[in-house]
Formats: sequence, C-alpha cells, structure tokens
Amino acid sequence: MATTAALTTNGAPKAPFIAESHISPQAEPGYKVIRRNGSVTPFDATKIVVALTKAFLAVEGSTAAGSRRVHDVVEDLAGQVVAALTRRFEAGRTFHIEEIQDQVELALMRGEHHKVARAYVLYRAERARERLAGKADAVVPGGSLNVKGEDGTLAPLDEARFSRVVEEACAGLDAVSPEAILTEARRNLYDGITLDELSLAPILAARTLVETEPNYAFVSARLLLDRLRREALSFVTSRSEQATQAEMTGRYASYFPEFITTGIEAELIDPELGRFDLARLGAALKPERDLQFQYLGLQTLYDRYFLHTKGKRFELPQAFFMRVAMGLAVREIDREARAVEFYDLLSSFDFMASTPTLFNSGTLRPQLSSCFLTTVADDLDGIFKAVKDNALLAKYSGGLGNDWTPVRGLGAHIKGTNGESQGVVPFLKVANDTAIAVNQGGKRKGAVCAYLETWHVDIEEFLDLRKNTGDDRRRTHDMNTANWVPDMFMERVEANGEWTLFSPDETADLHDLYGLAFRQAYEAYEAKAAGGGLKVFRKVRAIDLWRKMLTMLFETGHPWITFKDPCNIRSPQGHVGVVHSSNLCTEITLNTSKDEVAVCNLGSINLVNHVAEKGLDLDRLARTVSVAMRMLDNVVDINFYTIPEARRSNLRHRPVGLGLMGFQDALQLLHIPYATDEAVAFADASMEAISYHAISASVDLAAERGRYPSYDGSLWSKGILPIDSIALLEKARPGVEMDASSTLDWDALRKRVKKSGMRNSNCMAIAPTATISNICGVSQSIEPGYQNLFVKSNMSGDFTVVNAQLVHDLKARGLWDEVMISDLKYFDGSLGQIDRVPDDIKALYATAFEIDSSWLIDAASRRQKWIDQAQSLNLYIANPSGKKLDELYRLAWRKGLKTTYYLRSRSATHVEKSTLKGTDGKLNAVSAVVAAAPAAQAIVIHADAAWGKACAIDDPECEACQ
Repeated sequence: MATTAALTTNGAPKAPFIAESHISPQAEPGYKVIRRNGSVTPFDATKIVVALTKAFLAVEGSTAAGSRRVHDVVEDLAGQVVAALTRRFEAGRTFHIEEIQDQVELALMRGEHHKVARAYVLYRAERARERLAGKADAVVPGGSLNVKGEDGTLAPLDEARFSRVVEEACAGLDAVSPEAILTEARRNLYDGITLDELSLAPILAARTLVETEPNYAFVSARLLLDRLRREALSFVTSRSEQATQAEMTGRYASYFPEFITTGIEAELIDPELGRFDLARLGAALKPERDLQFQYLGLQTLYDRYFLHTKGKRFELPQAFFMRVAMGLAVREIDREARAVEFYDLLSSFDFMASTPTLFNSGTLRPQLSSCFLTTVADDLDGIFKAVKDNALLAKYSGGLGNDWTPVRGLGAHIKGTNGESQGVVPFLKVANDTAIAVNQGGKRKGAVCAYLETWHVDIEEFLDLRKNTGDDRRRTHDMNTANWVPDMFMERVEANGEWTLFSPDETADLHDLYGLAFRQAYEAYEAKAAGGGLKVFRKVRAIDLWRKMLTMLFETGHPWITFKDPCNIRSPQGHVGVVHSSNLCTEITLNTSKDEVAVCNLGSINLVNHVAEKGLDLDRLARTVSVAMRMLDNVVDINFYTIPEARRSNLRHRPVGLGLMGFQDALQLLHIPYATDEAVAFADASMEAISYHAISASVDLAAERGRYPSYDGSLWSKGILPIDSIALLEKARPGVEMDASSTLDWDALRKRVKKSGMRNSNCMAIAPTATISNICGVSQSIEPGYQNLFVKSNMSGDFTVVNAQLVHDLKARGLWDEVMISDLKYFDGSLGQIDRVPDDIKALYATAFEIDSSWLIDAASRRQKWIDQAQSLNLYIANPSGKKLDELYRLAWRKGLKTTYYLRSRSATHVEKSTLKGTDGKLNAVSAVVAAAPAAQAIVIHADAAWGKACAIDDPECEACQ
C-alpha cells in the first residue's frame, strides 16, 4: 500500500514473490476503500501483501527479500486481514484505509511478529502527526465518496461543508482540535453512507475526546445540533434542508412560526399558541444560546423532551424554550412580553422549570406539576381509588407519594366480613405493579413512594418490602418506601425505652396528631392496650426497631428516614390540615386528606450563574427569583388536573417549590471546600437570599393577584416566617440544634407579608434536579461532586463526565496531562491518593464519599431554617457501619431536618474499568452504526454496594421530580 512506502529500505528490491501471491486482486466483487483524501478506490487485496512485505523488509532488511519464510508468513497474514475485513460484511462494503491498517496491525501482533508490528505502529503514529500538522494527505474537494439521501439517491459528499461544521463546532473553545475530530470521523465514513450516519461520525469522534478535554462536550453538542437542525428544518418545510450555526442566526426567526404550525397540525401544540404574535417571538429567539449546551444535556433533550412525530424531532432548542415560555404565559395580559421574559430566564439557564413543565407546557395536556401526595383510606373503595389516582397522576409525568398509614394492620378485624385483615403489604404490591404499568407516557418509568408511620403494627413487614429474599408476593422491588417518624419515637430510642405498635383502625386519631397532642394520645393508647382495651398491638424495644430501620436502609437503600413533627410544627398550613407524608423525593411537605391531593409545582435556580467573583450576585438572584415565582404561580392556573382532588387542593393553597442546583459548582468557583465552615455559611447565606426574595415575590403577586384562599389563620398571616417557626419546634422539642441567625431585613418583609398576604402557601423546596441539572450542565441540586471523572448512565445512554473546573485548576498548575487522566481512572475519579496534587486542590475537589456526611447535615440544617418545605438530602458513607448510621441519622433529627433521602454507599467490588468508546454513548435516538474506535480507559460506577443495594447514583427512576 502506498501509505507504507516509508517502511522500505533505500534501494531495496521489490520482493519477487509478490507476483506469485495466491491472494486474489479483489477478495470479493464490490468492496471499496476510502482513502484519507476522500477518494474511493477498488479494494485490492494484493496491496495488503505489498504493505506487509515492505514492513518485513524495513525490519529485516535485504535478508527478507526472496525469503520463502517471509513469503509464507505474509501470505498467511494477508489472508487473515482479508478474512477479518470481509466476513463481517456483505459485498459492497466500503472500508476506510485506517480500518485496513488496524487489521494489519492486529494480524502482526497475533502472529507475534512484535518487531515488525512495532515498526508499523510507529510509522502510523508518525504519519498521523504529519497529517495533524497539515503535511500529508490533503483532502481532495468533492472526492468520490457518495452520501445516500433520505430518498435513496446518491450525491457526492460535500467535504467542504463537512469540515466547516466541525470547525464551527470548535470555534471559540480552547484546547480542541477540528483536525483530530475530522481524522477520526473520516475513518468511519464509507461510500453510500446515509445522512444520519454521516452526522453521527463526528459526534462519536468528538465525544471520545471528552476525558482529555471537557470542552469536547460542547463540541459534541454542537455537532449534534447540526444533525437536529437538518432533521427539524427538513420536517417543518417538507424538503431537505440544512443550516450551520452561523446560518441559523437568520433562519431561527422564520423557522419558529413553521414549527408552531407543524406542532398544531400534529396535535402536539395547543392551538392557542398559534394566536401569539409569532413574528415577535421568533425575533426574540437567541440562536447563540444553542452553544451553551454540553453533550449530555442536549442529547437528553433530543431523546426525551423535544416534540416529535413520525419518528422525527422538529423542535429546536430555542423553540423548545419559547414553547415552554408561551405555555406558561398563555393567561398573562401582555403574554408576548411575559413569554419573552420567561424565555430569557429559561434559555439563559439561570432557572429551569421541572421536567413535567418542560415536557407538557404549551401542549394539549399541560400537566405541569411535579409531585402529588395522597392519603389512602381504610376501605377497599378508598384503596383502589388511590391506586387508580396513582395511575392517572403518573400518566402525565407526576411523581407520587402515598400515605398508607390509615390502612388497618395485619390481624385487624374487618367488620363487613367478620374476618381478619391481611394488612397493608398486599395493597402496596398492587401499587408497585401499577407504577410499572403506567410509565409516564412512555417518557420515563412510573415512580411512587409509600410512607408508613413508625407506630403502625405492620411497620416491620414494611421495612422488609425491598428485600430480595422472602415471599415475593410481599415484596415491592420497584416502589420506594419511607418511614414517617414521630419525635416521640426518637425520644424513646434515645431513652432506650419501649415502643408500642398499633393498628390504625383502633387508634385513628394518631394519624392526624403531632407534637404534644400526639404524645398525650399515644400514651393514652398504651395505657388502654395494657388494660386489654385494644385487640391488635405489639410492644418492641424502640432501639431494636430503630436498628432494624437502619439495617434495612443499610441493606436495601429503603425505607428512607423522614420526620413527622418538624414537617408539621413548622408547616405554614397547620390551621387547615396535616402533613401525612412527603413525596417521591422527600422535599415536599404539604397537607393531604381524603378530599385533597397535594400538588407541588417545581423549578430550580442555577446557583452557578449567580456567583460573582466575590460571592453571590444578589441583584441578579433577585431578578431570577421574581420571574421564576411568577412562572411557578402560573402553573397552578394553567395546569391540567387528572383528578378533582388535586385541582381543589392546588387552587386552594397554591403551593410552589423553588429550589436550587449547582451548589457544588458554586463552591468550587468560590474555592470553598465542601467540608468546611465556610461552605456551611455559604449554604446559609445562599438559601437566606433565595428565601427572602421568594417570599417577597409571593407578596408582590398577592398584591397584584390576591392572596391564596386558605391564607387566613396560616403562620404567614400571623407574621411567622420559616425562620421564626424554629422557635415553635424548639418549644415542642427542647434541645433541637438549629442556628437561627439572619443577615437580611426580615422585619420589613414580615410587615409586607402581614399587609399584602401571600400568593402561595409554600414557596420553597429543594428537589433532586436529576435531569434538569444535566440540561444546564451543572452539578445536581445540593449534592457534593460524585466523582471527578466517571461515566454517567441515564435513559439517554452512557456519558463521560469530567469536572471541568478541576481540569481548569490543574491546567493552571501544569498538572493536567495523560498521566493525571490515567491516575484519575485508576483511583476511581478521586484525587486523594494522587501524590502530586496539592492538598488545597484535593480538599476543594473531594468527592462525596471523601466528605464526612455530618458536613452535609450541617449545611442542610442551615438551609432548612429558611425553607417552608424540605430538601432532597442524600447522605454518603464510604465504609458504613451500624454505629455510623445511628450517629448520622440521630444527628439529622437533632439538627431539625424534616427529611432525608437516599443513603448512598460506594461499592468495594463493583468499580469497572472499561473502554471509553464501549461505554460512552449507548445512544437511544442516535444509534451507533459506525465502526468502533481504538480503546481508551474510562470509569463506570455501579450502584450495587458490596454490603447491600443502595440507590443507583444515576438511576433514571430517581428523575421523577425533576
């Protein structure tokens, strides 16, 4: 082969046996070879013989010429190469020259011709360096490679455009190479390649480089945009159309009305959106914001969010954000102005609405709410109505929390049949299977969490629900579970006292009581049971039950630990009901009853975008919070309610849950390690600012639109703000360890609240942001960094994730190189054992399992004082033990937390080192149809802990809230 000419020795004679080769000139008719300059030539197998012969001559010199041994070896090796190339493909396959050379290299290695193989590898590497330097293999414009259009016709590859798209994707980004992407991408081209495969080739090429330079995540996203633009523009215009990013500057505005019309005709977009001033809104789109996406975020949108019909996505990113904004502004007076305002906030990534809002805003069924909480009644009609309600609520992407405490326990009397109850567990099995069957419109798995109070007689069976052993009819492998724990139980644990379990049909009022009232009623029932006045009850040692709760959390990841009393004592709405449970992700604490299904409408502030050089940009934060609260309040009125109890509750109380994401990124930008007092103080200050401005925005909305209907009698109406309700908890539970300091002018805000009232019964809740943080390219919620280099798995595939800020800081110190990448992989994304990394960098980029979880609890306690609902707080523990878990969860209770979420543990045995290109990007929407590239190492972290089954770090089932 011509490309191996440099391997010949000067003046070496042509091997005389080449003409005698038994390898046919073409292995099979129709096979072709793509050369690096884009030209396509017939596949001539004798050139493999020539290449191998020259390789042996280069190493062995003239002694190899005419050697029968070399002749036989070359014949055998060439036959292996031809067989390897042709056996996988039917006649007509086109091979890239690099693919052929890969097989030659492999054949030499397998034959143990190591010196020849080494020379061959070194030669290829040198030629690759020359090509990158522009010294070899210039591309021939309009080469003979053909591309197959959607109608099946062939047309020459537009090599100039192919290169331009890659170069445009790299423009403005440091440390990325268009040449490297083009070289790798061309290896995966072949004659007759389809348009989809052509667009995929540079994407795959770019994403394999992410581990070496995080900016390739932006390059990969921009290359995916080119694919999406062709798909969307061609669909809305019914003709083949492509546009580069530069061309979209003038094309977006005209595309937007076409997009709305197409969506209405496909019965996917509400016709009301067609009555907006579409020209005005199209002109307001900002095409340059398409460049903000990283690959994981854009691929997630492509797979699961963008509108599509007939297998085609026709919604581009800025049209997506404007469609969501229009849906939220549809009832505003100047709805175009508000739509532009909402669009600016969403498309800037300063704030992101929750997944149901992004899915459904502006559609015919705008179910925009994230979470639903229900209470299950103690009769068959009520139980199966609750199951039906779960199905209806889940259908349009709602996450569910069910309060099962009212259902009578095992052995309780059934009056209608004079029989005995089988308890709550069989019905939980039905609810579990319903969640699987109703998979949120096919967009993600259904998700539900069952709550049970700790005094329920079935509590021990409830703890076993997620075990993998025992009677499978009494197991719920797909349902999340959570303990609803009264303070009195924790006090009995600390006192090493007894605890009595009851059936709720005999102690029904316990369900609605908390604080002192619960204590009095509970002790009265204990006395009644001791006197023989109750049929079903059981005494246990409180510490034994607590240990079993922690053991099951340790082994199965469930049930989570949540605390009933602080959720109720600090609730603004205690005058009109009781909080009986939290939701799927433990951040919502709203009243439920047989007549009201609680609903919460979520969205999250991107904290990173509000960090300036010296700290929080409070002015920008105030603007973001004000607009975000208006958007969330609009959800209440626009929302499509699938059951009347949800509508009744939401319109009566109008709760919203404004949260945050990117907390860890913000700390790293400010160079504050997570495990420090400074980080705890930042958690306090940032949440105080969000709380202040959220309450202020709700007051403004109340002045404009009126108070929420159940306002009178609430804590708000008494001038008691979340920070003030700490005193109520301290009164009910002396010794609670919560900081109560403040820095902003809360007195003035209290006066405004009492004067104008509140538009929303609840304003804040910190959700997991599992998906929307991916969209924005920031760290999840309030989470510490999981690892600094790993492969993230979700429903869109597997994606290499690198901590870009870490790379930036290591580059600044001259430490980012191939050795550092290798070390990060070897140590599972941790810097702790890499000696050349300075201690301050190690502290700043310590991963979740290297941080003592007590710091997470301290920070959460500081936030909790400002939040009128709760927060999804995951706890991490590298080497769990019963003692550590006991100390951790008692600390969470003493610090006044309302809820905790998953307990996460690092596996000791399930950390897999696998090839990057084998794991990075098992695409759903874009199938990997081109050849695999050379192997590079990456990390895949599996969820199954060595000691049990904790929550999967990136389990798509955990995305139900956001």
